[in-house]
Amino acid sequence: MSATTLSAPTATAPPASPALWKAFVSILVPMLLTSTLQGVSGTLDGIYIGQMLGVDALAAVSAFFPLFFVFFALIIGLSSGATVLVGQAFGAGNHAAVRAVTGTALALMLCLGLSVSVIGGLFAPELMRLLGTPPNVLAEASGYARVMLIGMPLFFLLWLATSLSRGVGDAISPLWTLSLVTVIAMACTPAFIRGWLGLPQLGVRSAAVSTLLGFAIAMAWTLSHWRRKGHPLAPTAQLLREVKFDAVILRKLLAIGMPTGLQMLTIAFAELVLLGLVNRHGSDATAAYGAVTQLMNWLQFPVISLGMATTILASHAIGAGRAHRLGAIARTGLWMNLLFTGAFVALAYAMAPTVLGWFLTDTSVIALALHLLRLVAWTMLLRGAGMVLVGVMRASGTVWAPTGLGVFGIVCIELPLAWQLNAQMGMAGIWWAYVVTFIAMLVLQTGFFNLVWRHRKVERLI
Repeated sequence: MSATTLSAPTATAPPASPALWKAFVSILVPMLLTSTLQGVSGTLDGIYIGQMLGVDALAAVSAFFPLFFVFFALIIGLSSGATVLVGQAFGAGNHAAVRAVTGTALALMLCLGLSVSVIGGLFAPELMRLLGTPPNVLAEASGYARVMLIGMPLFFLLWLATSLSRGVGDAISPLWTLSLVTVIAMACTPAFIRGWLGLPQLGVRSAAVSTLLGFAIAMAWTLSHWRRKGHPLAPTAQLLREVKFDAVILRKLLAIGMPTGLQMLTIAFAELVLLGLVNRHGSDATAAYGAVTQLMNWLQFPVISLGMATTILASHAIGAGRAHRLGAIARTGLWMNLLFTGAFVALAYAMAPTVLGWFLTDTSVIALALHLLRLVAWTMLLRGAGMVLVGVMRASGTVWAPTGLGVFGIVCIELPLAWQLNAQMGMAGIWWAYVVTFIAMLVLQTGFFNLVWRHRKVERLI
């Protein structure tokens, strides 16, 4: 395949052909709805636990989050690698390659999931002690962690299934699948807490058991639905024979997936460091930080979804031998970022005074949180633009350089600048560090995209 000749996208690029923007919307909107449902489910679980079992129970669940984030980063990374390869194979119309990639990804997730299940089931208390869990909630936190870790194979497989489904252009099945998980969890968590309908009272483990029950039922429904519809990922005898390790596919999958997971872990580490700086300003500052973080998490939904949608469409184009369309995909992605992320940001600015009042009661703390949110919320547009460019590059297998630039921005710009500005300006300096970092990262990613990547030869990976 000849080298690509891509026109440089800009933040004000006009929309591309109707067919292309409709393809974006067909993937992006179901993903946004899915993310919203998951956000609502997580919030309701926290409300159930906190209101029905108390603060200590909520602390026990929260203590597991750092460990869960490690596994979440791993599954996100590996799934992204599998999605790129499946997307290229699907774009090429090579269903045998789709099955081969799916089989290798399933074998990998099964091995990892079962390893976590066995180790977590045996050593959950030890792992929670390593995380510094307070002694008064250690027993409950260990019980919650043990259930979640034993059930990790289900989590790994369901997340992989939804990612691969999007990779073959089906974003609706994941929406129904994760909607089913959400409904089951929302109904069963209070039932297990109170022991309704003769169910056992499981205390803090109720949320974990409900979630895993939802995973199991949703996975069974998805596989049955795929078989009825003749889906490319339906569990046929042909597909099951491919559940094995293919060394070539595994190497390519890891080469794309591991850098993504590494960057997520770097982001998590940076957030812990910055939280430590915020905590130095007292409990009011920490409360304001927590409230702003809640809203910023919602603003990340369109950003993350847009990055994944861009990767999928670019993978299809590369697989189909249409690398010349990557420039149009990037431009359309930037336009969709202005539309969707911009709408979320505008809504956040409009609703912030009301929403922050749901989390905070002190007017001075609300005023601080509102100031910080207004300072940083608009930068989600910058992140969204960067995710579009990185998504196109990831689809071609170029991952390490964009990841390296992202890690550089976090470690060499964000953290030292936050430390310095915090000393000079106080707490607002931490948020100014976010702003400067997002601007710098977009400049770096755009520079690499235009000056290096778009002059490279783009070829199918599978």
